[in-house]
Amino acid sequence: MDEQGFTEWAGGCQRQLLRSAYLLTGDLHRAEDLVQEALTKVALRWGRLHDGNALGYALRIITNDNISWWRRRRDVLVEVREVSVAASEPEIALVVQRSLQRLTHAQRAVVVLRHFDDLTERETAEILGVSIGTVKSQNAAALARLRDGAPELLELIGRTP
Repeated sequence: MDEQGFTEWAGGCQRQLLRSAYLLTGDLHRAEDLVQEALTKVALRWGRLHDGNALGYALRIITNDNISWWRRRRDVLVEVREVSVAASEPEIALVVQRSLQRLTHAQRAVVVLRHFDDLTERETAEILGVSIGTVKSQNAAALARLRDGAPELLELIGRTP
């Protein structure tokens, strides 16, 4: 394994992965666990991934592991917790956290990948293992839900209510 190459890659994308994981989970500790697990899995496959889309693979691991976690605990009532995150504007972080909690897990994954990670519909579909049509429909449903319940988030991502 090219240990130095992996270390440089991981150092360069760890913050983005953590942000994505946090936006998906709303829980900083779970987000950190998801990122650590994803980095471990990427490291094990680094020989095949270093010339490919390692970031997309890591995002897919984070998304799939988060969905699996929710499926195992779907009957458990989870309280929305106030998690302090270092942000230049804490009000924005709070708006994002509360708004994303209104979405289904699939919708949240699409919104995070499309609008916060700025991936294309095709890239999002590949990461989530779904069709482009599913990405489009989940995105439309999520934006409609946010338009009704969280117009302040739409302003943040450049959409008008």
